[in-house]
Amino acid sequence: MTTTYRIAVFPGDGIGNEIVPQAIRVLQAISNKYNIKVELQEALVGGSAIDEFGIPLPEDSLRIALNSDAVLLGAVGGPKWEGLDYAIRPERALLGLREKLGLFANLRPARLFTALADASTLKRSVIDGIDIVVIRELTGGIYFGKPRGIEKVDGEERGVNTEVYTTHEIERIARLAFQVAGSRHGRVCSVDKANVLESSELWRRVVIGVHKEYEDVQLSHMYVDNCAMQLIRNPGQFDVILTNNLFGDILSDEAAMLTGSIGMLPSASIGGEVGMYEPIHGSAPDIAGQDKANPIATILSVGMMFKYSFGLDIAYDDIDSAVNRVLDKGYRTADIYSQGNKLAGTIEMTDIILNELA
Repeated sequence: MTTTYRIAVFPGDGIGNEIVPQAIRVLQAISNKYNIKVELQEALVGGSAIDEFGIPLPEDSLRIALNSDAVLLGAVGGPKWEGLDYAIRPERALLGLREKLGLFANLRPARLFTALADASTLKRSVIDGIDIVVIRELTGGIYFGKPRGIEKVDGEERGVNTEVYTTHEIERIARLAFQVAGSRHGRVCSVDKANVLESSELWRRVVIGVHKEYEDVQLSHMYVDNCAMQLIRNPGQFDVILTNNLFGDILSDEAAMLTGSIGMLPSASIGGEVGMYEPIHGSAPDIAGQDKANPIATILSVGMMFKYSFGLDIAYDDIDSAVNRVLDKGYRTADIYSQGNKLAGTIEMTDIILNELA
């Protein structure tokens, strides 16, 4: 019997309109290989939705996401919409999808493909063998806390954002981190700022409490500023990094650059019934429409979709291995290119990956 999965497709803005169609080619190839039927429904989010409907997350797009088994997202945003009010900027589509879909956990792997060791700005001896997963709490913290806004006080403006976490929010993300670490190398580093922030003091206390349920996993703690330094100094010490929304946003991008290019890193946002999968890079409007974008992060995000939403680890492994072989053969998009490699555009890189999958 053929399994059918409904997938919401949101290319978004900029290079999202180039990388998502290429990732769908890979998705369809894997689906055919494992006798899986997929039904794709595309809709607008982000800046493209603002241009068409005046809002970043139209009701129809949200309905499609809620009625799907998974969401594949490209990228949103760009200079064109930077002057808009925060409430209707393209990025609000991301926050809205995360909140409405109940996606409280963002998994961002940062693993160095051996062939790309020289693409990193760090020495090979520092980054060799790194394999990190940053698990970021996604629906709480300063991005969602209230009060927030800009107000007039005593004749001047004051900007306010509130960092808020509850016991429940911390417990569920901590459990996920310990579970993921249990299937990896068994180490969780919880990152906070407990020396100065009460929200972090609660975070650390709750994480320690949840750890009692997972005593086979090693738990350590680190202040966020030290973690930022240690990721550059000695990234190999990390297995799973568990942290809040704001710190995770920053640290995961830092970890991504250890691997040579942010264009290589996928992500999975999970926690509800519908997972959302997207590359962690932006919309890159400066190269949009030029067949220069690296599709690998989006293709690897499709692999994460098969793993976390559809329970097909072998499909994830197939895609990951195909990408690895392509890189070993010297093919590169512009962001990871160096002299002596074979330069490929967005479409050609996908063609080569599909040949490896076949």
